Amino acid sequence: MRVSKFDRRICRFLLDGTHKNRLRSILLESCPDFEALVDLSDGPQLRLMASLGGAWSVADAGPRRAAALTRGAARGKIEALVRSTASSTRPDAAAVAAEDRAVKLLARRISENSAEIEAITAEISALLEGDDTYRCLLTVPGIGPKTASELAISIDIEDFPSHDRLASYCGLAPRNRQPGTSISSVTASRQGNKRLKNLLIFSCNCLTRTEGRWGDYYARCRERGMPHGKALKALARKRLKVIYAVMRDRVPYAA
Repeated sequence: MRVSKFDRRICRFLLDGTHKNRLRSILLESCPDFEALVDLSDGPQLRLMASLGGAWSVADAGPRRAAALTRGAARGKIEALVRSTASSTRPDAAAVAAEDRAVKLLARRISENSAEIEAITAEISALLEGDDTYRCLLTVPGIGPKTASELAISIDIEDFPSHDRLASYCGLAPRNRQPGTSISSVTASRQGNKRLKNLLIFSCNCLTRTEGRWGDYYARCRERGMPHGKALKALARKRLKVIYAVMRDRVPYAA
C-alpha cells in the first residue's frame, strides 16, 4: 500500500502551521523577546494571549493577572513573558490595539485546532502504517517515525529522477562558492525544503558515534578538517543516497 499524491497534499495541508507562523510574525515585529520566549504549543500561554492579546497587553496586565489566567503553568515562564517587553520600544496605542485583535483571534484558533490536529495526526499515523515506503524508511539508520513520516508525506519519489534532484529539493545539494574551484570549496546549498533539511541533518547526530559505515564516514570528514556542522551535513547527504534508493525501490535498507 502507498500513500497517494492526494493523501500527501491533504496531510501537508492539515499539518500546515499557518496560524502559528502568522502569530509568530506578529509577535516578532512587535516584541522580539516575547516571541522568542512564547511557546505556541503550551495551552496556558495560548489562553493568556487569547484573553489579553499581544506582548504589551500581557505586560500591562502584570504578573498577578497573568498568573490567574494561566493556572497550572510554570510561574517562571509566565513572569518572563510579562517582563519581556523591557528592552523593546512600545508601539503607539493604535498599533497595540490592532496587534491585540489579531493575537487574540490567532491564539483562539490555535487552541481550538489543537484537539483536531491530534486526531488528524493519529489518522495520518494510521495511514502511514500501511505505507510501504514509510515502513522501509524506518529501516534506514537514524530515521525514526517523525523523519520517516515527513519524508513519506512530503516526497513523491517519482518526481525525482535522481538522488541529486532530491538532494537539491532537501537543501543538501553541494554548491561551489566560485566556479572552477576545488572540491574543498563545496558547501551545502541553502535552497530547498528547510524542514526536511533540518530533520535529515539532525537525525544524523546519532550516527556520528557509531561503528561502521556512517560513523567512519563522519570521522573521515572531521579528519579532513570539517567542523561538526559541515561533517554532519556531508553525512546527511551521503545517507540521502540510501534514502533515495529505499524510496524508489520500496525495499528495506540493507547494510
